[in-house]
Amino acid sequence: MIGNPWFQLVASVISMVMIANLQYSWTLFVGPIQQAHGWKLVDVQSAFTTFVLFQTWVQPLDGWFIDRLGPRAFITVAGVLCGVGWSAMGYAQTLPQLYFFYVLAGIGAAFVYSGCVGSAVKWFPNRRGLASGIIAAGFGGGTALFIPIITYLISRQTYSRAFLFTGIFQGIVITIAAQFLRHPGSDFIAAPAKAAAKTKARRNTEHFTTIEMLRSPHFYALYLMFVAMATGGLLVTANASQFVKSWGLAAAALTAATTLSPMANGASRIFWGWLSDRTGRELGMAIAFMLQAAALVAVFTIGKTSGAMFTLTLVLTFFTWGEVFSLFPSTLADYFGSRYATSNYGILYSAKGVASIIGVSAGTMIFERFQSWDSVLMGSAGLALFAAILAVVLRSQALPRKDSAAVADAVVSSSAGSGV
Repeated sequence: MIGNPWFQLVASVISMVMIANLQYSWTLFVGPIQQAHGWKLVDVQSAFTTFVLFQTWVQPLDGWFIDRLGPRAFITVAGVLCGVGWSAMGYAQTLPQLYFFYVLAGIGAAFVYSGCVGSAVKWFPNRRGLASGIIAAGFGGGTALFIPIITYLISRQTYSRAFLFTGIFQGIVITIAAQFLRHPGSDFIAAPAKAAAKTKARRNTEHFTTIEMLRSPHFYALYLMFVAMATGGLLVTANASQFVKSWGLAAAALTAATTLSPMANGASRIFWGWLSDRTGRELGMAIAFMLQAAALVAVFTIGKTSGAMFTLTLVLTFFTWGEVFSLFPSTLADYFGSRYATSNYGILYSAKGVASIIGVSAGTMIFERFQSWDSVLMGSAGLALFAAILAVVLRSQALPRKDSAAVADAVVSSSAGSGV
């Protein structure tokens, strides 16, 4: 049973659901933390940026080890880090303490994320888009299960209790799920192509190491696209509560948006991953990214007019943003192979950390200076449109080749031309 791909998928999804709160429920805690300590908004949001940096920039290192040693030990440690870090955040009395505990949780989340996403592309080589989407949906949509509980605990007890209770529960579940996680063995046989979903995704038959991948211009195009697309969603994720406050909307709008948006976020990762298996990754990206640009514009044009419109535009934003975390890992595996997928995606995923600096830290500083979210959201929409254009460009390019393969092709062509 443990060697069944679907069993592994379920265990990975459970683990991903348990780290969802670390990112997507944060906006609910920003106001209470500010009120309790009197800290500036930009200082509180710097904790979120720090979390994202460690959750992403640790992955290139842990991914290298997980590719070679398997995910079990790392995700077991992750359960401890996530449980302790998240629980302790509610009792931080200084900003450095808040940052430190969020960093612990971020490192744990990095272990879970890289291990589970890497497993998806290894166990489902013929359904990478769908499998990556299901795994990523656990992270994007899992917090919907906890939003009502967290909202209740914050309003009826304290935000510290909300951190503590959810932290302990998440840590225990991650630790248990980790005991069942494995990478496929050498005897693993993937489902034959005729039994798998029909796909139009372009696939490379070669397996690139991380160093070989970094020599390819395709990687840097994907990195730019990831940064550009992740910026807007992270901005909205961190500041949804501040939008409501700034635009004078009812508190019920925030509750509705933070409950429904994770569902849209999770559905996005599955839907666009499934669609990209059939349309090709680059076309799926181009369509989704253009819709994301339109959704971000809608947030500050019609979203501020009422609570209902705010909820609707946020749902649309997350439905056209969440696919980032299913399309990029599957595209990377298509381009560079799955053997080193965990460490390779760890490098690409660090783009999310760069996006958090642009979207959260810089975006919040711009708001505090001009007291308007409009220009920040417009800039994020422009970045999403830029990513869509790059996706179209990539679609017209040949798949990356290793240096040795390129040299061999050149020799063959030269020999043919000289009549040898």
